[in-house]
Amino acid sequence: MTTDAVGETTAGRLPHRVREWRPRRPLDLLGTLSPHMRGRHDPAFRVERDGSVWRASHTPEGPGTLRLTHTGDAVQATAWGPGAEWLLDGVPDLLGAADVPDGLVARHDVVREQARRRPGLRIGRTRRVFEALVPAVMEQKVLAEEAWRAWGYLLRRFGEPAPGAPHMRVPPPPEVWIRIPSWEWHRSGLEAVRARTIIGAARVAGRLEQDAGEARLRSLPGIGIWTAAEIRQRAVGDPDAVSVGDYHLPGLVGWALVGRKVDDAGMLELLEPYAGHRYRVIRLLESSGRRPPRRGPRLPVRDYRSF
Repeated sequence: MTTDAVGETTAGRLPHRVREWRPRRPLDLLGTLSPHMRGRHDPAFRVERDGSVWRASHTPEGPGTLRLTHTGDAVQATAWGPGAEWLLDGVPDLLGAADVPDGLVARHDVVREQARRRPGLRIGRTRRVFEALVPAVMEQKVLAEEAWRAWGYLLRRFGEPAPGAPHMRVPPPPEVWIRIPSWEWHRSGLEAVRARTIIGAARVAGRLEQDAGEARLRSLPGIGIWTAAEIRQRAVGDPDAVSVGDYHLPGLVGWALVGRKVDDAGMLELLEPYAGHRYRVIRLLESSGRRPPRRGPRLPVRDYRSF
């Protein structure tokens, strides 16, 4: 990856840096980055009509904003803020340069077909463990809309404007999460137990960035197998991390592979032949659109703010 330019934006005259990266394999830019988007109104993630993707992050060097555009066989990366260099250095990792899908042997027609249709679906890594942990904890045992509401509220209240993209927000660093008052957690719609989990993790965030192993993550109060997998999928690009305990996932996997719903044990049995690539297979199945028919009314979105 080479540095192409250093310049300024027309809005606010903010300096930015530009690099170009040419992936060696096919790349589905949005498909690869979509797991990092927390709802359509995520303040830290945006997709433009031209297909470019914006992402804000609090890096070890400070806040930064990254814009990625895939044209032809090249990805142009533009970054702003103190964290710009760190973000640019991490573009290949973020877009799955280290991901090796070659060992995947399809045992089901749907897996074989999706691997053929989606050759650019990579598993990348953000290298930011705590930033993956916070929304994963928010999503524990609730509808995604509830978690995304809390994530958006707290980022708009406590995240600083993203460099080069003031309409976006940078996720706060751990020390800011620790200082969020209890009433703000309540206003976000997040109940106390998940707030305590995030605050507890924030106190040891530095150690988590050094060791994001499943055992280390699950040693934290409030972090179980599901949350640890969600973190590892995004932060370290683990192609085998399975979100055991997910409300919808066993049904999706069972329906796509054998035409019927299964439980967690059944899902793990079906995925066992794909050991080493189980999360990759799940991503491929999700992209297939094969889902069990919905029966019964949709669960209502709860609002803890009125409690």
